[in-house]
Amino acid sequence: MALNARAKKKVAADYHLFDVLYEDGSRTSNRKVPATALADVHGDKDDAIRAYLEAQDREIAEASGKYRGDIKAILPAGR
Repeated sequence: MALNARAKKKVAADYHLFDVLYEDGSRTSNRKVPATALADVHGDKDDAIRAYLEAQDREIAEASGKYRGDIKAILPAGR
């Protein structure tokens, strides 16, 4: 049996996946939010998730020059 010369990289499972719906009707799937971003949250985790995803969107918009729009809803991935 031949061994594959390249080993697959393992992906850390310490994150949560969310689907994001935007006001303009667009959707992004499987957005990653690290568990560490939610670990110290004592209040509403939904607000922490939204803040993290909005910060990601701002970084993407700065790099690409394309503004994503306002988030309408955040759902756990796969629902």
